[in-house]
Amino acid sequence: MTNTKKLLGLRIKELRKLKGYTQSELAEYIEVDPKHLSRIESGVNYPSMVALVKMADKLDVELKELFVFNHLDSPKTLLDEMSTTLNNVDEAKLRLYYRVLKDLTL
Repeated sequence: MTNTKKLLGLRIKELRKLKGYTQSELAEYIEVDPKHLSRIESGVNYPSMVALVKMADKLDVELKELFVFNHLDSPKTLLDEMSTTLNNVDEAKLRLYYRVLKDLTL
């Protein structure tokens, strides 16, 4: 099942970084606390409709562009997601994932 909250957050983060804005800058523009924007980008919270409209304006995209997720399968995005996942596992799982990956690439 697709997690729309997570995908939306990743898309907002991607567009924000492409435009060169920090979380604080975007949060100030859309009038939310930077911690709230962080929770939006990490897929914990949904933004309000007002925040979405302001984000689209600040990021210079149409509102619908915030919901275009098919680009997230790029190799860089996949590597970033893998890195994030691997950074959040304990050492035993990390070693297991390494062995599996190594076996798959031989």
